[in-house]
Amino acid sequence: MEPLVALVGTTCLALIIGACGVHRLRRLPTALRGGLAVMFLLTGGAHFIGMRDELVAMVPPALPAPGLLVTVTGIAEIVAALALLPRRTAAPAAGLLTFLLIAMFPANVYAADTAETWWDELIPRTLTQLVFLAATTTVLLDRIRTELSRRRQGVRVPPDAPRSPATPGRSIAAEPDRPPGTGRV
Repeated sequence: MEPLVALVGTTCLALIIGACGVHRLRRLPTALRGGLAVMFLLTGGAHFIGMRDELVAMVPPALPAPGLLVTVTGIAEIVAALALLPRRTAAPAAGLLTFLLIAMFPANVYAADTAETWWDELIPRTLTQLVFLAATTTVLLDRIRTELSRRRQGVRVPPDAPRSPATPGRSIAAEPDRPPGTGRV
């Protein structure tokens, strides 16, 4: 439950800060990058501090070296969480996290058999994983779309640049240089 609260809370906070004037945080994919970073730093840290024994116990018995798997996935979560923050590394990080969420889902299924609370049962765990996957996929697809758009236009525009009010969806930074006194016709 804590990872979901971290994701939603941080994302909402970033969107509120964006609405208060920090233009870079106005876009949902950008706010999600921050929310996912906080969430995966939290979950990645749990692989080493506080919940390590529980996470090792979640690894299905058919998989070898549960301790090593927990260590490797914890490192991957922390590295990918940090890589979500710079725009240039956000797409590969979101792709890695999407892969990890899918690859680690069998551990959630295995852990649901011993659920002690309602949110640890299979349906809530599955729904939560789908929220996480929607967030990582949103970031991944946004970064891909932005890069393809920039390549098509041949313009290097920061993806979080403010949008022109006259032309929705077009970045102010992408406006061509015009002599003073001339405007769009």
